[in-house]
Amino acid sequence: MNSSNPVLGRITAATQQPTYSVPGGPAGTGVDYGTQYGPVQTGVRDVMTIDDVVVKTVSLLGVTALLAAVTWAIVPVTALYPTFIAAMIVGLVLGLIISFAQVTNPVILFTYAIVEGVFLGAVSKTYNAAFGGGIVVSAVIATLSVFIVMAALYKTRIIRATPKFMKVVIGAMAGLFVVGLVNVGIYLFTGSPGPLRDGGPLAIGFSLVSIIVAALMFVV
Repeated sequence: MNSSNPVLGRITAATQQPTYSVPGGPAGTGVDYGTQYGPVQTGVRDVMTIDDVVVKTVSLLGVTALLAAVTWAIVPVTALYPTFIAAMIVGLVLGLIISFAQVTNPVILFTYAIVEGVFLGAVSKTYNAAFGGGIVVSAVIATLSVFIVMAALYKTRIIRATPKFMKVVIGAMAGLFVVGLVNVGIYLFTGSPGPLRDGGPLAIGFSLVSIIVAALMFVV
């Protein structure tokens, strides 16, 4: 099964390379011996399954969550800002390397998950100190709950990341982004919170649609 995730997709492609075996010769040489050795037998290695995608994704997210919790627990408030700035820069560099160099090395991928965990832990503790009220804990619980539900729907094939599905979801996300920018513009020029932040029916509807689209982005 092919994954729409660029990194997981490359792992899938790597596992689909054909192997060759020739009677009396070494396997996997990929050499065409013609009729001298008779017909060449070909085979395909195991491809990535839905279970593989779910397990790899959950493993990386688990590492990220663990490091976020550790960072939250041990990093003092005075060191939060330099910590999440440093982690953000390192994470950006690793992300670019993974994307453009087509890296599928598990060590690098788990290193990226660790760095992102440090970043999330530090920035979350910063927001919690600034706003309080358990805002971060509520957000984490909601995010994990949505992820678990979406992973289950993906695993059971109720939702599939088809090209059409991806186009619709990405288009919806782009539309929400534009609408949000318009509302920000209204706030900047008028001082009014705008129709998306006044607590009215439109604001509630926009929030619900945003939650649904954000949940579907887990699959994309």
